[in-house]
Amino acid sequence: MAVGDRLSVHPDAGGGRGGRRIGAVLIPPIERIAQTGSTNADLLARLAGGEHVGEGHWLVADRQTAGHGRLGRPWGDGLGNFMGSTVVRLTAADPPASTLALVAAVALARALAAFAPQVPIQVKWPNDLLVDGAKCSGILLERAGDTVVIGIGVNLAVAPDLPDRPTFSFASRGVAIDRDRFADALAVALMDALWAWRQEGVASIVRAWLPLGHPVGTPLHVSEQGIDGTFDGLAPDGALRLRGADGTVMLIHAGDVELRRPVREGE
Repeated sequence: MAVGDRLSVHPDAGGGRGGRRIGAVLIPPIERIAQTGSTNADLLARLAGGEHVGEGHWLVADRQTAGHGRLGRPWGDGLGNFMGSTVVRLTAADPPASTLALVAAVALARALAAFAPQVPIQVKWPNDLLVDGAKCSGILLERAGDTVVIGIGVNLAVAPDLPDRPTFSFASRGVAIDRDRFADALAVALMDALWAWRQEGVASIVRAWLPLGHPVGTPLHVSEQGIDGTFDGLAPDGALRLRGADGTVMLIHAGDVELRRPVREGE
């Protein structure tokens, strides 16, 4: 079966808004290239040049020389890791585009859990995936008009050395994940999460995110605002609820969140 003809058989496939999907979903092709600067930049350039890139089309690279994350942080590549980008075509009926960060996190966590069910993956708001506090992936959303490009990098084989945070690779835990098989699974998982986002709203994504995220009461620091508090769940729109020491709850819609180790008695 050709890549562009893959089918995702889902018990709820098909149907319209408010209904349930029945049948199979056609998956757009996954385009694989040997090397590029950035798969996000490539898709953004195609869009800027007037090329039509269909929703669900993935561009996946073996190596990436200029990958970056939020705030321009470099994201190192590694042969055998997953580095790819896809597009979401926004419509007037869609939920806020900012909530696609949660959609991508849910889809990525589900895809990884299928290959590494024994690895304790946790999502840090809104979309960083951690294993034992170490970063194992990065997700970057960039918007061009009515299209959002979602870039995802996963340390399947090797983890980069970062100066400001620990990193994790699945191979270091003895879990071998084939990059191409993972790409197929992620494409399916993201399509399913997008369907729920559109048909059932942000609330369904929030419900899916919460069991994957840090537990209520986790100490957090929001660096941009310079504030500390504890995690108090998510608001219906996906915003972070941060409870201060005085019990006041603040809503954080954007920011770089750090997990803080609880202070134990006597420290």
